[in-house]
Amino acid sequence: MNLVRAELERLSARRFVQLMVVLLALAFAVTAATTLAGSHKPNADELNSARAQASEARQSMESAYQECLARQGGALSTEDSGRYLPADCSEIDPIRQDRLPIAADFLPGVFSFAQQARPLLYFLIAFLVLFGFLVGASYIGADLNSGGVVNLLLWRPRRLTVLAAKLGTLLGTVLVLALLASVAYLATFWVIGQTAGLPGRLDGDFWRSLGAVHGRGLVLVLLASALGFAIATLGRHTSSALGAFAAYAVVWELGARLILEIVDAQRSDLFMLSSHIGAWLNGGARFYDEQLCRGSSYGSSCDGFYTLPWLPALLVLLGLTGGLTAAAFAVFRRRDLI
Repeated sequence: MNLVRAELERLSARRFVQLMVVLLALAFAVTAATTLAGSHKPNADELNSARAQASEARQSMESAYQECLARQGGALSTEDSGRYLPADCSEIDPIRQDRLPIAADFLPGVFSFAQQARPLLYFLIAFLVLFGFLVGASYIGADLNSGGVVNLLLWRPRRLTVLAAKLGTLLGTVLVLALLASVAYLATFWVIGQTAGLPGRLDGDFWRSLGAVHGRGLVLVLLASALGFAIATLGRHTSSALGAFAAYAVVWELGARLILEIVDAQRSDLFMLSSHIGAWLNGGARFYDEQLCRGSSYGSSCDGFYTLPWLPALLVLLGLTGGLTAAAFAVFRRRDLI
């Protein structure tokens, strides 16, 4: 218990951590101020006009669907339709759409919490992932480089216990900070929606969907923190984690992706870590690959799309983070720290 308390004090006293917290608060303040300045409470005329435009847009979608069915049944030719209609009418079936036009879509300059909460939450998660990775790398990297770990081992001469305490303290602190930041962040924009915009439809489905994204985002933040910690432990320096991140982004996400496209590799997105991150965060991902339809006969049902479920994506992320963390503990146990 004394070891955890000591590590918590060391973590909170680090200037880099304090700077990252200040930057986090500053990013929140700028985003909230920008949103507040660019929004206003719509009046009755604006609402009535927006509702009329939304109703007209829904009627247009229904009309296009009925025309497509008529053409498919032979009652209407392609030339008579006067608009582009897909071969498969289910693609434009209003009932099958993720969402239908609503009044908020036709209110420019009005912030809608129901519409913008998810994109705003993605921004928060991205910042917290970066925060966790950098803090995790600098927390252990600075101690290894400065000899702080050696001094700590003189007091508590159990290497794995000390490293586990550092990792546990890091993950616990990042989790608490992420939870507090999320509550403050979403509450701020909820208030903006109530006072200077529109709250939107905040039903149970909305909160469940937002809560699911938030929960998956917290898992991603913890994985990023552990990943930064593990790479810095293996490299004995904070810069090793930053270098590994930069090398992966340039060499693999950019270079290897380009090469895979040149050689016409199928399902190349499955080889990218960013694809698994997106699939986990969104509960699944859908990709397009024209190579899948090569060799298919004309008029076949091949559409070139394939999916990446969230569970395989999570297993890849857990496997990568767990493997590097286990390697970090194994190396730390036998390494000469002086």
